[in-house]
Amino acid sequence: MTTTLINPSIENKCKFNKSETLVLNYLIRKPKIKTENPPALIMLHGVGSNESSMFSYANKIPDNYLVISAQAPYQYSQDSYGWYKVDFSTGKPVIDNEQAEKSRVIILQFINQIVEKYNADEKSVYLMGFSQGAIMAFSVGLTRPDKVKAIATFSGRVLEATKRSISKNEKLQELNVFLVHSTNDTILNFKYAKQSKQLLEKYKVETEFIIENIGHSISQNTLLKFNEWLNSK
Repeated sequence: MTTTLINPSIENKCKFNKSETLVLNYLIRKPKIKTENPPALIMLHGVGSNESSMFSYANKIPDNYLVISAQAPYQYSQDSYGWYKVDFSTGKPVIDNEQAEKSRVIILQFINQIVEKYNADEKSVYLMGFSQGAIMAFSVGLTRPDKVKAIATFSGRVLEATKRSISKNEKLQELNVFLVHSTNDTILNFKYAKQSKQLLEKYKVETEFIIENIGHSISQNTLLKFNEWLNSK
């Protein structure tokens, strides 16, 4: 399998003050309610998908949000991307830790670029991830809570590398987490949700834990609860 790291912007390589181009392709829904510094929600898709999959939820997000659906940096085949390689052949996920770390750094850079380009509120950046995207949301949020206000993780887990690098910054206790997992998830077992919840409790991170029974997916009911949670923030 050939893996390609991509670097163009979907908006024709928009330039920044430091002559940077955006590090990830993305789709955007600008706020329907205009404010000077809108809150930003960045969506992170699962492995083997692309930015279009999460963007299908964009119009269900509250109107005051800038919504960005990012495409993962590693291409596996046509329209198929991921944040890192993962092998399930042994019965448990074996990941490429180097790619996972590179993606974590890329997402942090992407957050800075989105805040600058769209004049978003740097204190109101949210990550919403599904599956591998949820794993990356955990990786960013728990290691750099100074960069995000909250994360929403749908069917994810916390990587061992993330556990070893959890921030000691006091901002960690200000992080909010919306944690969703299904009891009959056959891709990422429900045990990962229980482990994540225990970890978050250990670090006194405020968490809303939603238990579903829909398999490895995002339900309309959960989206409604997610919107209520966003509005409460």
